[in-house]
Amino acid sequence: MIRRFHTIRRWLDRFPLSLVQLAMRIGVGSVFFSAGLLKFHSPELTFLLFRDEYKVPFFDPALMARMATFNELTFSTLLMLGLATRVATLPMLGMIAVIQTFVYPEAWIEHVVWASILLFLLTRGAGALSLDFLVARRFRSEHL
Repeated sequence: MIRRFHTIRRWLDRFPLSLVQLAMRIGVGSVFFSAGLLKFHSPELTFLLFRDEYKVPFFDPALMARMATFNELTFSTLLMLGLATRVATLPMLGMIAVIQTFVYPEAWIEHVVWASILLFLLTRGAGALSLDFLVARRFRSEHL
């Protein structure tokens, strides 16, 4: 039984981390991208949501609506492409912190999942199946 466990563990250790990182990028990125598309297609409704429901203190609802739309579309796209991945995670983590604190504190389970994935990508990078990897490889070959 122990030998079988070790065999399975060794097999799992060989699973490409880059595929896991790709799935993480697409999973979290698609959540934010979908939310950004909804905001983009309904700017009036988005403004009303920020004014009447979300009510983030100290900030103008119109500004927050535009910022959220921009952030969700821009940084989720970068994340899914694996381009400037570590930088792209930072505004997304900031958005999660604001949403958790001021908008939907009861949705902490989803926020912990998203934040955990983003923290992994922030600390470990996008992986080999990313534009970050291709850019880094290109710059390494030019500087040899």
